[in-house]
Amino acid sequence: MTEAEPSNGPARTRKPRAANTPPDIGRLLQVRHTEKNSDIVYRDLKHAIVTMALEPGTPIVERELTKQYGISRTPVREAVLRLVEDRLADVAPKSGTFVARIPLAVLREALVARRALEEVTVRAATEFASESQIMGMRAIIQRQREMAEAGNEEAFHMADEDFHAAIAAAGRYPGIWEMISQMRVQVERYRRLTLPQPGRMPLVVREHTAVLDAIAARDDDLAVARMNEHLNKLQLDISIFRDLWPDYFIYDPVVDAGLIKSTKKLQETG
Repeated sequence: MTEAEPSNGPARTRKPRAANTPPDIGRLLQVRHTEKNSDIVYRDLKHAIVTMALEPGTPIVERELTKQYGISRTPVREAVLRLVEDRLADVAPKSGTFVARIPLAVLREALVARRALEEVTVRAATEFASESQIMGMRAIIQRQREMAEAGNEEAFHMADEDFHAAIAAAGRYPGIWEMISQMRVQVERYRRLTLPQPGRMPLVVREHTAVLDAIAARDDDLAVARMNEHLNKLQLDISIFRDLWPDYFIYDPVVDAGLIKSTKKLQETG
């Protein structure tokens, strides 16, 4: 897997945004009238944060958001408070509100939980997946391959989601993927950092193919091993990406020591 190691410097290229300028959300003026304004603001800000369109440390300026949305400050404040509860925004006294950094403690726990839950769905899919479901998953992988070749990170990410959800559905545990989706917000932010790295998307395609081949062969132990290898790559790279973008993460000495220990163990077993 050496071909997918991150480069020595950030590969992310994004047009710089003025510190106090929120993302373009003019389209929100055309949303359904049945949706609460606070829900609209919350949903779109959360999406922007999770997809790293709003990077850690970016100011969230309520005054500017009220102008962009054409609404009062109250629903904007409600949305921001929900983001704070989700640990996606931080309020600094006398300084303002900012997009929160990624907490290493939460990230590590979410990765461990995801690995445990996906072992269940992979084993079940190996037993219960129909031929049509396997064909459907191969079609998803082909879509990922095409998006990787096109360099379309957003479409690639959506196909990635579809693949893991399809495994859970084939294993008759669709609710497990919903559980994973609810708890992996910080993981998604971290994953968005990894996709632009050279060779990353083609590597994911190969790993997904290996998982599906094992499922199709009805070899549950092999399928789980390949899924673990796929998910372990995220944990192995945490220290690398933390060093590349130290301002994006909340450092915790205890957690960091645990990451170093677990990373060494994964390297030894991998």
